[in-house]
Amino acid sequence: MIKKILITLVFTLIFGNLSFAAGGDGSSTKSNYDKAVKLIKSAKKYEADGKTKKADDRYKKAFKLLVKSNKEKPGKADTLNYLGFTSRKLGDFENAEIFYTKGLEISPYHIRINQYMGELYVTTNQIDKAKESLAVLDGDRKSTRLNSSHNQTSY
Repeated sequence: MIKKILITLVFTLIFGNLSFAAGGDGSSTKSNYDKAVKLIKSAKKYEADGKTKKADDRYKKAFKLLVKSNKEKPGKADTLNYLGFTSRKLGDFENAEIFYTKGLEISPYHIRINQYMGELYVTTNQIDKAKESLAVLDGDRKSTRLNSSHNQTSY
């Protein structure tokens, strides 16, 4: 009886691992956030190649995954950044600004959010606000230069 259990256990472990190695890529364990980031990277490539329909399709899919991710783990600045980014890329400037603003409430010096918020303001002809975002980025660069000149790392 014990011998049968051991044989079954060994058989399951060996063939379970082989089937995973043969074709299992573990993609089912990727988070919605990770899947969205992959879609965004793909969309950027399509956009650079002038394939806007394919890019928009990926931005839409990424947006849906990011909404799910934000429900699962609310309050993540990176998720809000990408929600703003995909909204902006899809022409929804109002929601893009809302997502970016929420992200900055969590992480005021988030480089990408400030960068993309500035791009949004330029696109929507709000140049004074774009300059404010640039000032945050310039301030971050100055503090980084100051810290690196003193051999300190700022986190």
